[in-house]
Amino acid sequence: MSQTQALAVVLLGWGLPLLHVLFAPGIGGFRPPPGSNCPIGHRFGWIVLVLFLGPIGWLMFVTRKSRRKPPAA
Repeated sequence: MSQTQALAVVLLGWGLPLLHVLFAPGIGGFRPPPGSNCPIGHRFGWIVLVLFLGPIGWLMFVTRKSRRKPPAA
């Protein structure tokens, strides 16, 4: 594997999914919700999952985000 191919794998497998999680609207903030016992927020948790699992973590994020129902009016 050449150096260019390795860089492409890293960017496509981890870099782009991380950017998607960082800038995706509507997934919560970095801080935990009020009254929560967890020390991290939703967005930070998804970033950790994508960092550890790479493309698999991103697929988990995408499938979870698409299953959300819009809030009732």
